[in-house]
Amino acid sequence: MARPLIGVSTYLESAVRWGVWELDAALLPAGYPRLVQRAGGLAAMLPPDDPTHAAAAVARLDGLVVAGGPDVEPVRYGAEREPRTGPPARARDAWELALIEAALAAGLPLLGICRGMQLLNVALGGTLVQHIDGHAEVVGAFGTHTVKPVPGSLYAGLVPEEASVPTYHHQAVDRLGAGLVASAYAGDGTVEAVELDSGGWVLGVQWHPEMGRDVRVMGGLVRAAAD
Repeated sequence: MARPLIGVSTYLESAVRWGVWELDAALLPAGYPRLVQRAGGLAAMLPPDDPTHAAAAVARLDGLVVAGGPDVEPVRYGAEREPRTGPPARARDAWELALIEAALAAGLPLLGICRGMQLLNVALGGTLVQHIDGHAEVVGAFGTHTVKPVPGSLYAGLVPEEASVPTYHHQAVDRLGAGLVASAYAGDGTVEAVELDSGGWVLGVQWHPEMGRDVRVMGGLVRAAAD
């Protein structure tokens, strides 16, 4: 069977240095494509583009991953920016929201990771908590904590037990978007996974599976994309 093509959204960064070069670059931490490959898929990078091109991009994919990254601009969910919210990444917000909307319209299997889960929630009319004290305590270093699946959920079908996951975030889902249900929680009650309650393969996880060894979440996406 041919490996399904999984698009992964990327960063667009200015003045990135490598070798003798200092240029703008479309970047993606290597853990994302490696996890797609380990799960049996082919990875394609999707740098920010004109949002009107999102449907055409989605039409060429078998599955979509919206990667982690900067905070979603609060205006996107009707809030004012709080002091600890990071600077906006407006081009990326617009592109990834368009990708999510196109994927949902097309019934394309979709996995949102960290920011990607938060953006999925915003795309469906939900809101975010802009800062949670005690999360992402060490800048630039991933922590771990345990998440508990909701029985009967899509996520629980992939990971039925409590699991320790790599995590790095200071924001979280507040009000769930239309059609979304929580499918995993942290010990402090933070929503750690969301999915559609109307079927289809759409899942968001607050942690970073690309930083661990467990391929079950990405494997679920790749299998759905292969189908």
